[in-house]
Amino acid sequence: MSVPRLVIAAPASGSGKTTVATGLMALLAARGLAVSPHKVGPDYIDAGYHALATGRPGRNLDAYLCGTELIGPLFAHGAADCDVAVVEGVMGLYDGAAGQGELASTAQVAKLLRAPVVLVVDASSQSRSVAALVHGFASWDPEVRIGGVILNKVGSDRHEALLREALDESGVPVLGALRRAAEIETPSRHLGLVPVAERRAEAVDVVRGLAERVRAGCDVEGLLRLARSAPPLEVGVWDAGGAVRETGDGARGVPVVAVAGGAAFTFSYSEHVELLRAAGADVVVFDPLRDEQLPPGTRGLVIGGGFPEVYAAELGANEPLRKAVAELARSGAPVAAECAGLLYLARSLDGAPMCGVLDADARMSERLTLGYREAVAVGDSALAAAGTRLRGHEFHRTVLEPGAGAAPAWGLVRPERRVEGFVQRGVHASYLHTHWAAAPAMAQRFVERCVA
Repeated sequence: MSVPRLVIAAPASGSGKTTVATGLMALLAARGLAVSPHKVGPDYIDAGYHALATGRPGRNLDAYLCGTELIGPLFAHGAADCDVAVVEGVMGLYDGAAGQGELASTAQVAKLLRAPVVLVVDASSQSRSVAALVHGFASWDPEVRIGGVILNKVGSDRHEALLREALDESGVPVLGALRRAAEIETPSRHLGLVPVAERRAEAVDVVRGLAERVRAGCDVEGLLRLARSAPPLEVGVWDAGGAVRETGDGARGVPVVAVAGGAAFTFSYSEHVELLRAAGADVVVFDPLRDEQLPPGTRGLVIGGGFPEVYAAELGANEPLRKAVAELARSGAPVAAECAGLLYLARSLDGAPMCGVLDADARMSERLTLGYREAVAVGDSALAAAGTRLRGHEFHRTVLEPGAGAAPAWGLVRPERRVEGFVQRGVHASYLHTHWAAAPAMAQRFVERCVA
């Protein structure tokens, strides 16, 4: 495929990648271009802003969760029939999975996609030194092509002139300079930005403001020329139907699988729903904050991640739905819950009643649990056969105080060894976020259990 493409990267987190990437996506979409949005790494929240900016699903490209071999095909799947693709990086350009070299770094993804990189530099506390910084990043890995720089948090015309003069000798063109503009910063809390679903009207204004900043401060035509300089990419296109067909014959019947959505459960990869549908499910999204019953005919339930701790009182007040979820779980129907879903299935969360499916109580903690994990399924469940190995990601500030009576879901083997999660009848609940594109058999197995 030959779709024009750019990777928006930075020397470090907090430099302005999301500002530039989201603003550029929105600006190009407003011009009438079909823009394919992507995010390096496991982050769900940035992808939500990308989707708002482009009107297309924001898709993650995570070489740790999915493997390097799937980066190109997943990108091609998202970018099919698009005019241009914009990929927002993660952390610093060369930062990846701890202790594993370039794995899962923005640099690695850029190389896999043969995409030019635009480096967004926080220039607020430097002038001539910016040239040394850019030179270092551009020369560190000859396979990474840094095709331009965007200067962020520039203080004045004089400051911009000094920065541009310094970069004249670097050989890397300046493609934009953005002034400080705190008034349109996106709000954050304990796990990062506030998701789009929780503040949609405000988020629309923020994205519009970011687009205006990019229009006013960047050489958009230069950015498009750079994107069009990306060479053809020789990869297959990932297909949910093909991925599922490789793992089984397909389920008989069309079971209804309810998928939790709404403001409390915003963490989900688009490929999960695509795989469930490809495996034969009728996927129906519902909102646990508003809907008092599960969708009619529900045979299975998927509850992804999000911020239930923010909505604990509202979730607890929806007693009819809590009872319906508990009844479905007691029937033995398949229930897959990740992180926020795990908390929702507990007996309580910060004192508010939850579904009571699991003999456990959850509460907020000061400690952030964050990082990639390697895991092995301890026993058979609705998602995986015993011994199944996969990679996941933990990201939460809650702790669970479990009782007895349930087997663990995963044995974590790297970077630490411990058991984690719950398997109880048809329930598989865990803190571990997984990407089913790397394990499509999980979706197939889940739908088959729904039919059975």
